[in-house]
Amino acid sequence: MIRKIITATAIAATLLSVSTATVYAQCGGASWYGPGFNGKKAASGQTFNENAMTAAHRSLPFGTKLQVTDQRTGKTIQVTINDRGPFHSGRIIDLSKGAATALGFRGRGTTSVCIERI
Repeated sequence: MIRKIITATAIAATLLSVSTATVYAQCGGASWYGPGFNGKKAASGQTFNENAMTAAHRSLPFGTKLQVTDQRTGKTIQVTINDRGPFHSGRIIDLSKGAATALGFRGRGTTSVCIERI
């Protein structure tokens, strides 16, 4: 009986650690970049493509996929982290020009978003 309890506890602890490790959500300012960086190396080592659905984040691992929701419009896109930034206070993410266009805020320059790991 004790063995079953330990096994169940171990499984529950493992499931809890796996589920909490994958949950990530953050809300804040977003901006976009592209011109002047297109074709150059991103922090990940990839060649930056301003028209790709990519983004820069200060700490998320490269390759992390995020759902980005514009708080003003409710529009949602998916991006992959391949660079570091933003380097402006009050912003949590820099989107590529293509991602900003798809989200619909390129003309404004900045917007408020919520990001969530997918």
